[in-house]
Amino acid sequence: MTTDIHFMTARELTQHMRNKMLSAREVLAAHMTQIERVNPRVNAIVTLTPEIAAKRAAEADAAIMRGETLGPLHGLPIAHKDLQDTAGIRTTYGSPIYADHVPVSDTLTIERIKRAGAVTLGKTNVPEFGAGSQTFNPVFGPTLNPYDVSKTCGGSSGGAAVALACGMLPIADGSDMGGSLRNPASFCNVVGFRPSPGRVPSWPQGMGWFTLSVDGPMARTVGDAALLLSALAGPDDRSPISINEAGARFAQPLDRDFKHTCIAWLGDMGGVAFAPQVRAVIDAQRKTFGALDCRIDDAEPAHMGELDAIFKVLRAWSFLAGRGEDVRKHRARVKDTVIWNVEQGQALTGADVSQAEIKHTELFQRVRVFMQQYEFMVLPTVQAPPFDVTQPYVTEINGQRMNTYIDWMRSCYYISTLGNPAISVPAGFTADGLPVGVQIVGRHQDDWGVLQLAHAFEQATQIGLRRPPVAG
Repeated sequence: MTTDIHFMTARELTQHMRNKMLSAREVLAAHMTQIERVNPRVNAIVTLTPEIAAKRAAEADAAIMRGETLGPLHGLPIAHKDLQDTAGIRTTYGSPIYADHVPVSDTLTIERIKRAGAVTLGKTNVPEFGAGSQTFNPVFGPTLNPYDVSKTCGGSSGGAAVALACGMLPIADGSDMGGSLRNPASFCNVVGFRPSPGRVPSWPQGMGWFTLSVDGPMARTVGDAALLLSALAGPDDRSPISINEAGARFAQPLDRDFKHTCIAWLGDMGGVAFAPQVRAVIDAQRKTFGALDCRIDDAEPAHMGELDAIFKVLRAWSFLAGRGEDVRKHRARVKDTVIWNVEQGQALTGADVSQAEIKHTELFQRVRVFMQQYEFMVLPTVQAPPFDVTQPYVTEINGQRMNTYIDWMRSCYYISTLGNPAISVPAGFTADGLPVGVQIVGRHQDDWGVLQLAHAFEQATQIGLRRPPVAG
């Protein structure tokens, strides 16, 4: 085989295992060797479970010998985001409060990944409680960007993105409230897909009707992200917002003709600042969408700037619900930005929340009408390129001050607030060699269409094939 096993696509690997060209144990060994060689330099995978992985790989191989497979993710190595509870495997949430925490049950996302036949080999690093798009915490330290180890990998699914970029995993699970699937994908030249709320049901979930936070797939290719989504998606009666549509569709071929498809090329969305080097990379790719025979207009929905206040109210409300007790009991052991978010939630009034929800609905309707004309919106995933790993967050972009630790991610969290499906796909590199992703946003619940356009863009550019220096 001309391609190293650890850089084969997930779809290639499953095909080779089904055809007995590779065994699950060989696939696992190749990835474990890459982890041993590269992970000490980037700190992406923070807990390893080789015994669990070896047992599962042996089960996969035994199934093949019986003429069976374990599921759509048969034999694929995976490590789970350290915010996902994994039964019998240390899960810290990046917090010293939970440094020795071992859950007794799996989340629904982990249940589905196991049921689909994947091979769990560990956990990937996160910011403390997943707060902020910069992956560092007092339990495991920072995760480094494989394209420049002096820079951050983004977050909160930062460990997952780095592990993918370095060939330590073929697929990875992540989650996204304000950009946590898309931001690290952009920073690490991989693919991160934020599905529609309810596409991947979440359980356990204290706020079952909450739509800002979703679970979703990451991979090096759009096709592999879609394959993982095929296992994650589908209804579950424990989630009140789960979408009643099976996930199997997402394993199908993504090819489509985009002739005459209408795209809105977004500008500053009501005052969002973008670093010139980011904007230049994305604007240079306008011609690629044109070459796909898309019709592209400079256009955007009105009053998008109102999404900022809506997101911040709903985020604070959720932090109070989710982390309020941790702050009350262990304040001295919680990072300042999490405390700030909880206190913002405590300061909210009923009027604050009700007005945010009213505005939230108004913006949804405005964008729904706008997207009757445009099937997709395209914009930069991030507002700034990867920055120094010792810097907690971006404080200024193109002369505009960022007043909080999340302000520099408006390009992602505005889309989160709308609830539309969105993906980050590799789009190019800055002059300094740092990755930049393009963000493609679809109509309400049109996850399939987003994946199809992302796949077409990926095939036209092949930018995701560029590997980071540390990966060898």
